[in-house]
Amino acid sequence: MSATDTTQETESTERTPVPGPKRLRPQQIAILLGIGIALLVVVSGIAASTLQWHDESEVQREVFGGIPTAFKLVFYIVIPIMFIVGAVLFSQRIKNWERGAPDKRDITPKNAKKRMEKLRAGLYMQTLMRDPAAGIMHSMIYFGFLILLAVTTILEINHQLPEAAKFLNGAVYQGFAFVGDLGGIVFMIGVTWAIVRRYVQKPYRIRIKSKPEHAVILGILFAIGITGFLTEMFRIAEEGMPSFEKWSFIGYPLATLVDGMSGLAGWHQTMWVLHVLTFVAFLVILPVTMLRHIFTSPLNMYLSERDRPKGAMRAMPNLMETELESFGAYKVEDFTWKQLLDTDACTMCGRCTSVCPAHATGKPLDPREIVLKTGEVMAATGDPKVSPPIGVDGEIQVTADSVFERITPEEVWACTSCKACDENCPVNIEILDKILDMRRYLTLMESDFPTELGNAYRAMENSGNPWGMSQGERANWAKGLDGINIIDGGDPMTAEYLYWVGCAGSFDDKNQKVTQAMAKLLQRAEISFAILGPAENCTGDPARRSGNEYIFQMLAMQNIETLDGMGVRKIITQCPHCFNTLKNEYPQLGGHYEVVHHSQFLEELIDTGRLDLTGARLEERVVYHDSCYLGRHNDVYMAPRNVIGHLKGIEVVEAGRNGTKGMCCGAGGARMWMEEHIGKQVNVERSQELLATGASRIATACPFCYVMIDDGVKSQGVEEDEVKVADLAMHILDAIENADPVAVPPIEKVVEAAES
Repeated sequence: MSATDTTQETESTERTPVPGPKRLRPQQIAILLGIGIALLVVVSGIAASTLQWHDESEVQREVFGGIPTAFKLVFYIVIPIMFIVGAVLFSQRIKNWERGAPDKRDITPKNAKKRMEKLRAGLYMQTLMRDPAAGIMHSMIYFGFLILLAVTTILEINHQLPEAAKFLNGAVYQGFAFVGDLGGIVFMIGVTWAIVRRYVQKPYRIRIKSKPEHAVILGILFAIGITGFLTEMFRIAEEGMPSFEKWSFIGYPLATLVDGMSGLAGWHQTMWVLHVLTFVAFLVILPVTMLRHIFTSPLNMYLSERDRPKGAMRAMPNLMETELESFGAYKVEDFTWKQLLDTDACTMCGRCTSVCPAHATGKPLDPREIVLKTGEVMAATGDPKVSPPIGVDGEIQVTADSVFERITPEEVWACTSCKACDENCPVNIEILDKILDMRRYLTLMESDFPTELGNAYRAMENSGNPWGMSQGERANWAKGLDGINIIDGGDPMTAEYLYWVGCAGSFDDKNQKVTQAMAKLLQRAEISFAILGPAENCTGDPARRSGNEYIFQMLAMQNIETLDGMGVRKIITQCPHCFNTLKNEYPQLGGHYEVVHHSQFLEELIDTGRLDLTGARLEERVVYHDSCYLGRHNDVYMAPRNVIGHLKGIEVVEAGRNGTKGMCCGAGGARMWMEEHIGKQVNVERSQELLATGASRIATACPFCYVMIDDGVKSQGVEEDEVKVADLAMHILDAIENADPVAVPPIEKVVEAAES
């Protein structure tokens, strides 16, 4: 199948509805669920009133004890109505999600396990524990509320059972009462903690987005807990302080405070009514405020598993053959239904904001705002209109179905595509996809991109690389090195591996040293490899990440034709951007290869003994800087560390932000070819963190990171003889070449020498 056939098939699969039996739409399912729950409540009320089954045990609790029949009747009328109203309001939000484009998120045998793992992580609050304080606080509210809900449900179930089947009596009831109070106090501590955190401690990411509705939500939750305990207090006192109620370890001590007070029955009824009203208020605000994330967040996590690799952008059809009239995303309907669900799943926690390198250095981008502003436009232009994800200032008006009513191009272009926002989102919202889809629209439809990118586009289109260098110079780095096999694009591949050097490794002065070091290491390990030289084009990553899908496809299809024509199957690359594109995105166009990053390959060579590090040592302190496209985009964190860690004599240290929380160098998302005009430079911020470790060497595994970190270190007045910034291949080669000449060789070498 050709590349064109593949892209057309992808687009056809995504956009062409498949005939089949008519199914209920999600919005209809929501309404039916609400009606179903309402009917259960109504039937429960009718059954309890009609059958009049009572538990004669001495140790038990009478449901609705001391509550007048009229109050009970109102309860069984109002609560079902509220469930139906809530379901209808939820269905209206779901109808807005359905405005989005198709997005294949079907459950399959292949992804079922991961889906359930992510759903379980959401329901168990596991992802929130990345921030322990916030995680514990949320967990106390969430699990406390679930316990209270379970206690109420069990009480109602017991209410419906005949006398012989009732189980909430004796020791079971005492345990039930204990668990109920335990859930209540855990819930109250969590809510109180949330109030203190938001209005007293005021962390930055929370403070900048606090709205009146947060006070309403926390106030209602607090009222639910307080009125619940007060109702219990007056009920126990009204019943005469039975000793078995001591298992209600909160309610019973409170009841001693009002024991003997006149009018206990009236106080009990008043508190019961207030408690029911607070629950009604909860049902009212549930679908129209951010509280809806109780349902939407776990759903979003369940649906987050997709049929493309983590580092790959959404596929597009062949732009030279498609009949589409618009590309990218600018109106609500351009986003997928999953991207629109994201906007209602957002918890507004601001974790994405706190890790965004652009936001941290004073740029206009706030990832959370990208999600919320998209949701605002969706809410304001829907039919029917619904409330925005979170309250907005009255003067903010949305007049058209365009996200650029609320989102500025400056926000979109500030992104480094580091994926820190996606990685740290506790509910798996896909923020980067939205930004990149908007870039596609700005670039392809509006030609609204930073002027510096225009030069890079012309260079890629005319010269095959963003530097605008002559393709004939691609292999100049190999001059002076023996045994480098340069093959023409039309020749068959005879070597085992193709070493994909990349544009930076070919043309950038710093990174040519990386290429030379890696070539020497491959030769030492006796690896059969070849390079393309002038036949190698840019993979197209800078074009695609800046929205220019046309140039990406042009370059990618040329490369795929070359590689397939030669019979290439195994590729080594030192650039994580090339690695990600070749491995994860070329398959969208029909190019399938075994791609390995040089850090992974070096790790394998060292582990298998093919690259001998005997005697290789560096008596230095080394810190490794994580590449975003190697780490967060492809989950390769340990290979570079393991490679460096094999050297003797070194002390490996970590920067404050590392691994999944590593700080970007600032060059991703084609920002390598854009100037930073606002705020502090990202590479300076990151370089200062790395220097703060006291390391004498900084190791990188990406050509962009190498350039940016080296420049950032030098901007601080630190020269190479003080702190050496280099790719890990260069550090390894230094260690080998500086090996102690008197080091004892491995026994195999000694035997070989003796035999010869």
